[in-house]
Amino acid sequence: MGKRYYCDYCDRSFQDNMHNRKKHLNGVQHHRAKKAWFDQFRDSAAILYDEQVKKPCRKFLLKGVCDFGANCRFSHMSEEEQLMLKRRLEDEKQNKEDIADRMMAGRSVQEWLSKREKRKAALSSKGDLKTKEDHEEVEEDNEIPHQLLSIPDLPPSLLPPPPGGWRVFVNTEWG
Repeated sequence: MGKRYYCDYCDRSFQDNMHNRKKHLNGVQHHRAKKAWFDQFRDSAAILYDEQVKKPCRKFLLKGVCDFGANCRFSHMSEEEQLMLKRRLEDEKQNKEDIADRMMAGRSVQEWLSKREKRKAALSSKGDLKTKEDHEEVEEDNEIPHQLLSIPDLPPSLLPPPPGGWRVFVNTEWG
């Protein structure tokens, strides 16, 4: 029987020889199937642009069927379908912006944490010698990002100190 060639685009198999394969790969049916395969991976913006540029197909509008199908040079998409595609495209754009905002928020928290670690390292290397400028700088950078404050039940190490500082209880009984 010999080897057989299977075309994934067309979902067909035939005897594999140079003549049959060349005839199949150059055929209209194969080109249509291949185009349909790759069209399913196109993004919404490209589809919307292509459909808006095309004129509406009169035959499709009148009968609901076109002899050319997906290969028609006119648009088979109704105005409602175009509006739905626009909405979906806007939703995708909004989702991307939301993700970008979350990434930016994550970066600012990371920046805050790295500054905090550097500050702690600098304070430990200086010892107890603090100047007035150092104290003011620490107060400016001590602002906790609002993303962290919106998280319920933060661990105490990440909570800001209360205004006026922590209360210190002195035990006089031990002395």
